[in-house]
Amino acid sequence: MRLSELVALAAARAPEALGPAAAAPLARDPDVAAVVQDHRRAVPGALFVARRGERSDGHAFAGEAVARGAVAVVGDAPAQEVTGLGDAPYVRVTDAKRALPWLAAAHAGFPSERLRVLGVTGTDGKTTTSFLLAHLLGARHPTGLVSTAAVRLRGEELPLEGHFTTPEATEVQALLARFLASGATHAVLESSSHGFSQRRLDAVAYAVGVVTNVSPEHLDHHGTFEAYVDAKATLVRRARAAVLNADDQGFAAFAAAARSAGARVVTYGERPGADVRLRRVEEAPGALDLAIEAFGEPVRARLPMVGRYNAWNAAGALAAAALEGVPAAEAAASLPTFPGVPGRMQVIATEPFTVIVDFAHTPPALAKALAAVRRPGARTLVVVGSAGERDPGKRAPLGAEAARGADVAVFTEEDSRSEPIEAILAEMARGADAAGGRAGETYHLVPDRREAIALAYALARPGDVVVLAGKGHERTLERTHEVLPWDEAAVARELLPPGAR
Repeated sequence: MRLSELVALAAARAPEALGPAAAAPLARDPDVAAVVQDHRRAVPGALFVARRGERSDGHAFAGEAVARGAVAVVGDAPAQEVTGLGDAPYVRVTDAKRALPWLAAAHAGFPSERLRVLGVTGTDGKTTTSFLLAHLLGARHPTGLVSTAAVRLRGEELPLEGHFTTPEATEVQALLARFLASGATHAVLESSSHGFSQRRLDAVAYAVGVVTNVSPEHLDHHGTFEAYVDAKATLVRRARAAVLNADDQGFAAFAAAARSAGARVVTYGERPGADVRLRRVEEAPGALDLAIEAFGEPVRARLPMVGRYNAWNAAGALAAAALEGVPAAEAAASLPTFPGVPGRMQVIATEPFTVIVDFAHTPPALAKALAAVRRPGARTLVVVGSAGERDPGKRAPLGAEAARGADVAVFTEEDSRSEPIEAILAEMARGADAAGGRAGETYHLVPDRREAIALAYALARPGDVVVLAGKGHERTLERTHEVLPWDEAAVARELLPPGAR
């Protein structure tokens, strides 16, 4: 595709982002083979979009992108301030960050406009709900999945780098295009508040938006809880239908946002009048038995997951699947075969004690996870940390929830990044102390995560439950200025005592 054609297509969808300068005549009009936002990913034939970020300005790397093969550069700085271009044309737009997703979508052929894209957002449960929804849709519709835990297309797992809930706009559009080319008709896209606020999802056309729940999170990025909710509400303002948790504190705000945009609102939960109503939730060994009234039809299902809160995730997925033509009875019949989610209540061993890996990394999620695994006559132990360079306000609450919900807590690293791990652990200890914890007795501070898991195992007795929280499916551990390979489930198995199973 020629550069001029690509810019024109993007400008037609988002004129406010590209602006009139984008229509200026070009001295050269090269073919564009790819759109990239990271100069290190520039390849021969690429269009490099120079964005201004929190830590760096992409315009400063335009010359490096060209040296790597980029044939053109898009930015919002005056042309005379961008050096190293050689004879590569420079297209000045109004806002490069806002222009990027539309340029990526135009190059990919606007794939979301030819797919049924179902977005899932919320503070907790969005990954599980995304997996459940893809499972329910998959039996009837060829479906792709983009989530924190995995990217899947018809059983094939595709690689994604980093810890992002939502990939960069270029990756999102490339994945949707790949789904479409494979014959997929539907895509389930886990959609984070960062994804909306950082414009990664601007060029996605949503058919359905599902909201799980909302509680304070990522306030270091959004500033206020209201701004965080508003970012997530972007999903229901842009979708044609909104599937909302009627039992959640954010329900009224999301319902108002959806209705103001003319979207249909479908509800789920225990509340009377919910379109998909949970009539009964009973916990069985390793499963949940559900009685559901779905759009007036009574159905029963067994969900092979622990944690009562997963009933809400299943109800939300069932409601969204119904909007896509999957009958409630058919969806309920598919739930018993759900294979689960990597790093979400993943059982590693049951003898001599139970070991569970879970992604819970917010105070509400940790409280739910610990409550879900508690059993009469058994102690609960938890290994948990709090990330550096992320919301510091949740560190003490995490420590407090660990002290309240577990008999023994081991506080450790969770991607400390550039922050001193000792300072993070001190905040978690402060929260534990306020909740009645006792240092050296009911909680311990162990900076190294592997050593922390080993200590939890050493303290566990037969029949106890050990929860390894926070890392879940992630495949790296970030310390200071290094990124180390990490597989929580593999480490958990490696450190088990001989004979464990």
